Amino acid sequence: MPAPLSVDLRQRIITADEAQEGSQRQLAERFKVSLSFIRDLRRHQRETGRVEPKPHGGGAVAKIAKEQLPIVEALVTAQPDALLSELCERFAEQSGVTVSSSTMQRAVNQLNLSVKKHTNCR
Repeated sequence: MPAPLSVDLRQRIITADEAQEGSQRQLAERFKVSLSFIRDLRRHQRETGRVEPKPHGGGAVAKIAKEQLPIVEALVTAQPDALLSELCERFAEQSGVTVSSSTMQRAVNQLNLSVKKHTNCR
């Protein structure tokens, strides 16, 4: 997601709108923003009296916490060629948290480990 637009730009848009330097559509073209941004900014300014962007909402919480990464590391170290589904099952047994294969893969990658299968073909 892109960063919020600067407070300076937001203030210039509000100032131009209050001075009636053009319609909302014209201001959107002039400042290279969307028409919906102009509408939302005006509403935000009317309701709060401020033009600063709202704070970031936070985001998703990881199913495997940083404190649980050593468990994943121990599982991979004990059996480096285990399937991700096997690691998920063992992780659930030890931690009580059920995770998907993709979540386990992200945790393994975060630890810079590999779960590559070794085959002894001759």
